[in-house]
Amino acid sequence: VGPIKIENNLPDEKVLFLSDIFPTGWMAALNCDIQPGDVVAVWGCGPVGQFCIQSAFLQGAKRVIAIDDVPERLEMARLIGGAEVIDKSNVDDVYKALQDMTKGFGPDKCIDAVGAESHSTSALLNLKDAAFQKMHMPSNRPYVINEAIRSCRKGGVVSIPGVYSDVINGFMLGSAMNKGLTIRTGQTHVQKYLPELLALIEENKIDPSFVVTHTVPLVEAPAAYEMFNDKKDECIKVVLKP
Repeated sequence: VGPIKIENNLPDEKVLFLSDIFPTGWMAALNCDIQPGDVVAVWGCGPVGQFCIQSAFLQGAKRVIAIDDVPERLEMARLIGGAEVIDKSNVDDVYKALQDMTKGFGPDKCIDAVGAESHSTSALLNLKDAAFQKMHMPSNRPYVINEAIRSCRKGGVVSIPGVYSDVINGFMLGSAMNKGLTIRTGQTHVQKYLPELLALIEENKIDPSFVVTHTVPLVEAPAAYEMFNDKKDECIKVVLKP
């Protein structure tokens, strides 16, 4: 599929995210092979995670459970996405919380929308990761992918739109194999999904502009990136205007 032309009066903010994060969330949900009645857990409620949540419901999920520790992201997932939420900072064990919410089965499908920059519940491990980063030796952190593997029900699917760059030390491959999990990954096939996703927008089944929290002039881009990176001012997604 080649480039598509927007031939209607849709505002820029409604179609802007067809270029990346909407297809990313959509493909992540497609990789789950969601069936009617499925419970889908999504780790990470940043922009990609928000579209994973919306896409999972559009593809037939019965319930979506979103996991994060940033209040405004959890609030968006709950109020706009319709997800049930787990605040990682308020529970001792995400696995146990998911077991309690699914009557001991675990989610049918799990999505890691965090990737290599996830954080551990161990302060010591987080200090080690921070030290590596300061020395410009960032490592691929296994915390979210391992939590998803541990939490997913036997025979379930783990989908990974979160970015990993190289080898992951401590990856729980044995657990994934013993539980019979399917793991699906991949760079997003943006062009493939453009016509389908544009149709969803035109039919008012989704308004992707929900994720925009800040609109600033292009000249303020450096400050906006810093605000997003530092999670200030309840920033989730910034749109830059020339």
